[in-house]
Amino acid sequence: MFVAEVTEQTGRFSVKSGGFVRSQKSINNLLAKGVSKVLVDLDKSEHEKEPEVAPVSTAVPVEKVRPKTSFKDEIGKAKKLYNQAKTLQRQALKNMKAGRPIDTGGMKEVADGFIDSIFRNQDALACMTRMRQKDDYLMEHSINVSIIMTIFAKHLQIDEKTIHDLATGALLHDLGKINIPDEVLHKPGRLTDDEMVIMRSHVTLGYDILRESSDLSPTILEVVRDHHERLDGSGYPNGKNENELSQFAKMISICDTYDAITASRVYQNARTPIMAFKILRKESGTGFDANLVAEFINCMGVHPVGTLIQTKSNKLGIVIKSNFVNPLCPVVKVFYSLANKGYIPSKTIDLGAPGVEDEIAQSVKPEDYGIDINRIMTEILD
Repeated sequence: MFVAEVTEQTGRFSVKSGGFVRSQKSINNLLAKGVSKVLVDLDKSEHEKEPEVAPVSTAVPVEKVRPKTSFKDEIGKAKKLYNQAKTLQRQALKNMKAGRPIDTGGMKEVADGFIDSIFRNQDALACMTRMRQKDDYLMEHSINVSIIMTIFAKHLQIDEKTIHDLATGALLHDLGKINIPDEVLHKPGRLTDDEMVIMRSHVTLGYDILRESSDLSPTILEVVRDHHERLDGSGYPNGKNENELSQFAKMISICDTYDAITASRVYQNARTPIMAFKILRKESGTGFDANLVAEFINCMGVHPVGTLIQTKSNKLGIVIKSNFVNPLCPVVKVFYSLANKGYIPSKTIDLGAPGVEDEIAQSVKPEDYGIDINRIMTEILD
């Protein structure tokens, strides 16, 4: 295999120009120098010609090479991936409702696609999570949580095999809701105590069916089972406390809650990402892990990609790229003048660039200005 660079080590060994690793002896030398992970260029590798060499993955984990792409180049791929995921999710809900097997293999392929896209340019799929159809909440919610979970896990530098399990688990986590009666699932008002018991049963309904699948890992099933558990034991279905919950369970609870808060549902209008962050912070230490909440906000950005914002120059725009050096100054695409109360030719502005004096005044809700955010995003992102 052709080693491009060392990505994880305990020493100071470096690969200056890249080169082939052709023998177990070479692998052992890398290990002896403290190298634990390398980046391999599969296009240049010749490992298929030397079957007698032990697979490198048994000694040094191999990371997939994914060239970085621009938002413009990735958004088309992201749209296609998202639509494929919706088709698969729709079929999975129908199958569960009818008692038929779920295509878990297809779910894993979708997770693979999400991971590839997010490692190339995470902003594209992040933007797709903001393009919602109110009547498709159940289907889109799991897709969005899977995307957000993948971005979060990447930020935490979790290994890719585990990220794949986390993304797959998130795709499957709410399938049990399809077996909740519509009058409870779509009730516009507050649920009664009895209705709440029925609603909460969706976790067990989904988990019990999915755990019969032989190809779902313990991590995938854990994400499904524990996504409504809370640190103080107030969650469900098992009332687990902080010491009984893994990092992955704590992560899925944050991602699931964030997407639910920022979505419009029959009984609740969507709230801004900033409001969602405030709620997560308020419940940190009791419901959510405080350190993970802080990392999640850092990962998503103060103004997450896809957020509708108002600038100090009185224009409306959409955040299309985060700025992790200066989170208050992302890249935005403005399209509407509040002063003239009309649309303007869309323009990309890097608020962190030298000489740019405009800035974000606040996050806003599309409905407050009569903005069809899905139509606008489709037009300006094409």
